[in-house]
Amino acid sequence: MKKLLFTLGLFAIGTWAMAQTTEVANPNAPKIKFKETVLDYGTIEKGSNGVRTFEFTNEGNEPLIVTKTKGSCGCTVPTRPTEPIAPGDKGVIKVKYDTNRPGPFTKTVTVSSNSDTPTVVLKIKGVVKNVAPVKTSPENTSGASLIQN
Repeated sequence: MKKLLFTLGLFAIGTWAMAQTTEVANPNAPKIKFKETVLDYGTIEKGSNGVRTFEFTNEGNEPLIVTKTKGSCGCTVPTRPTEPIAPGDKGVIKVKYDTNRPGPFTKTVTVSSNSDTPTVVLKIKGVVKNVAPVKTSPENTSGASLIQN
């Protein structure tokens, strides 16, 4: 019993000591700053262009590397820059939403980087209106059969 209490005491002291040490942030770290974190598509037609961009700037003192972008579902496909973004330079995250899905939508894109804020969640939203299909056959307004004998 004494060994168990001793072990638990050491564990508690070690945990407390680790909590007291604070990590000093790198003052030169890259800093990703988005122009906006929410993009509103508004009301768009079914099948229209679903590509939009999030613009960002590296406000840090070291190159910014976007390591990963992930959409919240398969209908939201983000594309990240492949090259590092120099301090003061701008970059874009492209997002393609599948506009063949009528109705309102709200989706997220998670951006991972070497920034002082390593994860940023962006949001897209809007409404895809269902456009009535174009009729290619003549309409029968008289009520008579169109089949001829």
